[in-house]
Order: sequence, then structure tokens, then C-alpha cells
Amino acid sequence: MIPQSFIEELKMNCDIESVVSSYVQLRKRGRISTGLCPFHSEKTGSFTVYPESQSFYCFGCGAGGDVIGFIRRIENLEYVEAIKFLAQRAGMNVPEDAAEDKTALLKTKILEMNREAARFYFSELMAPNGKNALDYLLGRGLEPKTIKHFGLGYAPNDWTRLTDLLASKGYRYEDMEAAQLSRKSNKSGRYYDIFRDRVMFPIIDLRGNVIGFGGRKMSGDGPKYYNSPDTPVFKKTKNLFALNFAKKQKLERLILCEGYMDVIAMHQAGFTEAVASLGTSLTSDQCRLASSYVEEAVLAYDSDEAGQKATKRAIGLLDEVGIRAKVLSIPDAKDPDEYIKKFGGARFKKLIEQSAGSVEYELSKIGAKYDTETPEGKISALKDAVGLLADMKNPLEREVWAAKLARDYGTTKEGILTQVQTKIKRRARAEGNRAVLGQSAQASTFGGAVPEKLRNPASASAEERLLGSLMRNPEALSTVSTIVSPKDFVCELYGLFYEKLLSTLSTGFEVSLTLFGGDFTLEQQGIIAKLANLAREHRYSAEDAAESAKTIIRFKEKKSDKEIGELSGAELAAYIEKMRKAKK
Repeated sequence: MIPQSFIEELKMNCDIESVVSSYVQLRKRGRISTGLCPFHSEKTGSFTVYPESQSFYCFGCGAGGDVIGFIRRIENLEYVEAIKFLAQRAGMNVPEDAAEDKTALLKTKILEMNREAARFYFSELMAPNGKNALDYLLGRGLEPKTIKHFGLGYAPNDWTRLTDLLASKGYRYEDMEAAQLSRKSNKSGRYYDIFRDRVMFPIIDLRGNVIGFGGRKMSGDGPKYYNSPDTPVFKKTKNLFALNFAKKQKLERLILCEGYMDVIAMHQAGFTEAVASLGTSLTSDQCRLASSYVEEAVLAYDSDEAGQKATKRAIGLLDEVGIRAKVLSIPDAKDPDEYIKKFGGARFKKLIEQSAGSVEYELSKIGAKYDTETPEGKISALKDAVGLLADMKNPLEREVWAAKLARDYGTTKEGILTQVQTKIKRRARAEGNRAVLGQSAQASTFGGAVPEKLRNPASASAEERLLGSLMRNPEALSTVSTIVSPKDFVCELYGLFYEKLLSTLSTGFEVSLTLFGGDFTLEQQGIIAKLANLAREHRYSAEDAAESAKTIIRFKEKKSDKEIGELSGAELAAYIEKMRKAKK
């Protein structure tokens, strides 16, 4: 195991505020810092960093913990991997006798194999065998330096070239399959290359690791584009293509594209803020990732029906994380790549600067949907527009757009705003009903981690107060340990938390969230972070800890009505006296 002393030293060298600010835009508020939570969609920041305790907690989703827990969540790493990640950041060496994590070892191997594969694909592109693929890329207008910059390559039309290469370097076939570079044949039992006769696009994460590939077929059957499925190092819904390059610039905005070639063409033309989702529609996770870097995004999707649907969906997702969305209109071309080839980068820059805001775009789509020359068409368009205005949080913004709609459709601003308010009230009633259901679901979910709490709320409350008090007042541990033991707890998880706290009595280590790292899940760490936060709010004292311990024992010794009925007179008198003393 990694020594606790090393973990404590690591925490001292990795200030949580500094680490978190690499991913979240934080605002200082007195002793704490707040921002939009990177782990769920929200418009009002409920994510809080506490520098004094070197911890974080989100009041929206319940995520919480220390700096190691934050890195585990944000980077999708196992416990040992997160420690190594932070150690590298801090310039520290993890002790050699630390137990290696199997998952971490597999991830390391996959990243090594991906790097070898990327080199292999590039060399194949530059070899005579890759002439057709190279001609294709040059024919699409890419310059040699751009091809090299993005590390583009070619997977040869051969069944085992890459598999054989990796095997010769000592990699196991099972690990190649885990990396989604090779696959085992059901017929022969032999392994073969997944990517064949395709132009290859390496996908690189923010740390410079090759985590996956996209491949465009040159001939034969199969999908036009094939992307690496999810692997231990790659989650397509959580990454953006070329963000590793884009983030090196001082970003004012991101340009969101549909495909690799659009992004690469834009970068070549000087628009290095272009990125793309990876073979999927834009996701909430990708939007949250983008919100760590910018407050504005230009949607540069294709102008066909599929592109318009993707644009509408993306506007909503971006709005959820506080990113202003603008929509690029691309005349006389089906996509940015084609437009840049036809008219050049200077004209494309003007298009970006003239991008319509999301509301203007949505209203234009509504206007195009109906025949607004007829009364019926106007009414239908206004109904849709009222729904759009009801989504706006800013009343002033609603008034401005209501005035514009009134001018465009020959009606009154007051009439439109009345309909908007009616819509808002209806939604509020519906959301109130959903909130009740959501609270019920949340209680059910919480019960999954601490199921005993639902059956014994009073006992669980005393245990929570005790744990919170001890997190805030660790000096009370020696006293409390003589009153209550882990087996006295009703809630098994709280008993484990308490047992972990007691272990510090013999080690002398500081009581902090770092104690709850390797032995507990992220969900369990979130619960203990919540208890610590409640202790801060209520300013629990050492006396609160002692009182809570006595309450736990009192609940444990309290007999049911049935048990009391079975007591003899002398036993009943002794029991009453015992309970009376326990209350003092």
C-alpha cells in the first residue's frame, strides 16, 4: 500500500484550490471558492472548495472529497492512478513499494500501445503503401505540416500488421483487445487488426496521451468513419477532438464542429479554437469540459436536417452549463471545410463574427416553419416563440425579444409577455411535482448507500452528528472511543467511517478526508464530505461529539414495547433507572 505519510505530504504539495482551478472557473467568496460543478449540469454554481480543510463539496449532486477524490472523478482514474497523477504534477516520486493497481497497469499498457500504433500508422502513411491515403489527404487541401501536426496516418489493408508489430514488442493479445486495436476471430481464434485500409486520426487527451483513433475507410465495406469504442483510457462522451491543441491558445470561444476534417481544415486556416465531438452527438460531459475553458461556443454544424437537429440539441446542452451559444450560417457550402476551400479563411472569419445568437437562430427556424402570412401561421409561430421566451431566466431579455416579436408579427409586447408568464407558471407547477418525485428518488438512492437510515432515522442522525463532530474536533476521539465502538452503530457504513477515524489514534495522522481514499468508493467519500460540511455549518463542538456518542448507546440499549412487556418488575425498574441515567 502507499504509505499514509506519503499521501499526507502529497496533499500538502497539491493545494486543492490550485488543482481544481485547472478544471473549474472558481470565484473567491471570503474563505471559500465557488463555481459550476464539473460533475453535473447546472447554471448556478453549487460547487464549493474549502481551502482550510482542503476539500470540496457540491450542494447540487453531493460529490465531495479531497484533492485525490476530485482528480479521480474529473480524470476518471483509479485511486492509485490519481495519486500518481498528482505526484507527477507536484514533482514527487511515489514510493516503489506501493502496490501496483491492475487497472492502472492496463491503462499504462494501452497508452503505450496507442502511441506505438500512432507511430506505425504515420510511418505507413509516408511509405509507398500509403500513397492513396496521402493523396486523399493532400487532395482535401491539407498541407504536409498539418498532417504531421495532427499525427495523421494510414492503417494498411492487412489483417495483422499492427497486431504482429505489437506482439513483437512484448504486448499481450488480450491487452491489444482491451485497447480496441485488435480483435479475436471467433472462427480461427487468431487476433486481427480492427483498423484496416483507413486514414487514421489519433485522438489525444489534454495530457498529450493518444487515447483512441478515428478511421475513415478508403475502400471496401463498413462504416465511412469508425471510431475506437470505449476503453479503460477512452470515453468518447467525455473528450473533444483537438481540445489538446485548442487549449494552448488564449481562448475566447470554441468552435464546435461535426467531424475531424472540419476541425483540421480550420486549424490549418488559423482557427485553432475548433474542436469536435467523437462520433457521437454533443454530450453534457463534453459541454462541462468546454465550460472549463470558455463562456461562448460557435456551432459550426452542417446545414442539412441532421445538422439542424444537432444544433438545436447542442444549444440546450450548452445553456445548461452556462455557455453562450452562437450558430454559424454557412452559405454556398455544406460545411466549414468546403467553405474555407472555396472562399478562404478571411471570409470564414467574417462568418464567425456574424454568427447569430441562439435565440435569433431559434426564432428564425420558427419563422421558417410556418406560413406567417396567414393568421393561423402567425398564431402557431407565436406559440412556439412564447415557449422559447419562457425558457429565458432574465426578465429584461424576455422583454427585449417580446418587443421584437410584437414588431415582426404585428401584435403587442404585453400580450406576448402575458402568454409567457402563463407558460412559466404552468411549468413551475409541473416542476414542483417532479421535484417531489426527485426527492423521493434521491432518498431511495441515498438509502442504497446507507439503507439503515431509512429504517432508523433518529439513530442515523446521531451517528452523522458524531462523525461530523469528530471531523471538526478530532481531539474528542480519545474520549468518544471509551463511550462508543464501531459495532454500536446502526448504519454499517457510518461504523466503517468511525472505525477509520479511530485508526488515527494509534498512527497520529491528521483527521481529514484523505483518510477515506483508497478504502471507500467515490459515492461514500461524497457522503463523508457532506457530513464534514454539515459540521462546518453547525459548528459542532467536542461536547456535541460526546453527547452524540451517548445518544447512540441510548438508542442501542432502548428496548421495544414487546421487550419491555416481557420484563419482570425488578428488571423493569433497573431498565428505567438505566435509561434515566443515560439521558443525563
